Parts: sequence; C-alpha cells; structure tokens
Amino acid sequence: MTSVSHHRSRRLRSALLALLAGLGAGLTTACQKPVADATPLRIGYSAWPGWFPWAVTESRGLFAAKGVNARMQWFDGYLDSINALNAGQLDCNSQTLNDTISSIAGGADLQVVLQNDYSTGNDQIIAAKGLEKVADLKGKKVAAEEGTVDHYLLLKVLKDAGLKDTDITFVPLETGAAAAAFAAGKVDAVGVYAPFTTQALKRPGSRAITTSKQHPGAISDLLVCRREVVSKNPEAIQKVVDAWFATLRLMKQDPAVTLPILVQRSGVSEAEFKAYDAGTTIQTLAENRQNFRPGNTMTSLPYASGQIVDFLVEVGLAKTRPDITSLLNATFVTNAKE
Repeated sequence: MTSVSHHRSRRLRSALLALLAGLGAGLTTACQKPVADATPLRIGYSAWPGWFPWAVTESRGLFAAKGVNARMQWFDGYLDSINALNAGQLDCNSQTLNDTISSIAGGADLQVVLQNDYSTGNDQIIAAKGLEKVADLKGKKVAAEEGTVDHYLLLKVLKDAGLKDTDITFVPLETGAAAAAFAAGKVDAVGVYAPFTTQALKRPGSRAITTSKQHPGAISDLLVCRREVVSKNPEAIQKVVDAWFATLRLMKQDPAVTLPILVQRSGVSEAEFKAYDAGTTIQTLAENRQNFRPGNTMTSLPYASGQIVDFLVEVGLAKTRPDITSLLNATFVTNAKE
C-alpha cells in the first residue's frame, strides 16, 4: 500500500512539474514575443503600377527579412481601400496625396510616411474620335470615379482650359466601370489610370487628350497610415518603409525574378506592363528625402499639399479646409537604410 501510494505520488509530482514547466515556458515565450507581434500590420493596395511592387515585397519575404509582421490586402476597387483605411479596417493604405487630403477634410486622421511614385502619364483623360483637346469636352458626357484621383485631374484640366464642371455632363462611375463604359461608347470621354487606360483605349479612334505627364507632381502616390498606428508602432512602420526600398533594390538587381510577379499582379501582358514604366516615376530614397522638404514646385510634397487643399476647397471636393500641419511625417524616409 505504501509502495503504491509512493509511486502514485511520484507520478503526480512529475505531472505537476511538467505542467509548471510548460506554463513557465509559455510565460517565457510570451515575455520574449509580445502578443502585439502576432497581429500583422494590415496594408492595402490596388491597381496602380507604382503599387504593384508591394506584391514583390510580400511574395519574396522582404517584410520578414526586415523583422516586421505585415500583410498586404488587395482591393479591386481603389475607393474601397480608402474607405477601409478610414474605417480602421486597415492600418496603412496605398493612395494618392489628393485623396488623402480629401479624407482628412472628411475627418480622417492620417499621416504620409512614404512616397512610392508620382504619375507622369499613367493618369489620362481619354476622349472619343473627333475630340482633340480638353475644350472639346464642353457639352459632352465624361466619366470618372467621383472624388478620387482622376476626377481631380479632370477638374484641374477643365479649369486650365477655361471650363467649369457644369460645362460637361459628369458621369460618376467606379474606375473599371468608367473604362468599360467608355470602351462601349456610352460616354464621350473618361478619366482613368493605368492599367484601366489599356481597356479604355480599345475603343477605335480614341486617344488621350491630356495626361499627368503635363502635370508632373500633381498626382503623388503614397503609403498613408492612420496616425494612431504610427504613434503606437513606429518601429513597425520603419521596417515596412525599409522593406519597400529593399524591394526596389531587388527589382533593379533581379528583374528576371521580380518582373513576373509584377506582371501577374497587374493582370496585363508583359509588354503592356513595360509600357507603363514611363508613365510612373518611382521615387528613390534620396528623392523621397528631398520631396518631403518645403519647395516651390509640385514635386515638393508640402507645396503640393497646399496647392491641392486650395483646389479641393475651390471646386467643392472638400467642404471644409483641412488641417494638414502634421500630414507629412518624414521620419521614416529620413531614417531608412539604403
């Protein structure tokens, strides 16, 4: 009886020690790796040539290489990604400067942490045969995605041509739907960006009557984060920015590996994708650092921000003048590693 009790007690003791050891190991692991690390940083992106490199970042494991837990989330609709960021369903998003300022005017609290590129031709106003210049759009039906980047470009070029927004019949459609409507002959002109330009230009006789090439710096493409995320996770944001520049280096060093990823994400042919290159000017780390500084051209983000605020208020895309005093956070490009 004593022997049985002794063995049972020893087994019980061993089990308790094993349990305590397991709990201790779990506690040690928890202390070494905070729970927050298990939650990935959620980053949105959509169809734009300057944002396709994010697919390389993720597929080639460059987030992990920089020590950050981040996950890219693809959006078929660009506006959906903006809404997701504003609703707190994303931590960061790939979006333009003017759309970011519009969101701030609507109450969003955002910061720009990186400039991916600026558009030098891939945003286009495409018109039907017989319409040769912007002034010819008077009295015509023109489609674009309301309140977003190419609506902004449309209003800008109308103003430059001496026209008002009331001089055209504006047809608000999601960008892909706008391109399809134009290709089908349902509207006379359309404001779209690559790769949707390819679809729009399938309409016989159509051509771009003006593009972002004539307005360098007017459309900047950025990584934008909710301010609370930047404040709480600056180390993670820094590693994401570092991963972006590592991606650009990899694309330059090994196009044989990276080009197929870019082409697959774009959904167009390799030849079509390569044709987008001239229309999107990717910004280097040195250019990022320069562009975050004050200047007197649209390539300076502080200058461009002020100009965009003035324009959005003037044309009514922003009902109130947004406070952009802390919109641009140059910390991460300043500290980024080559």
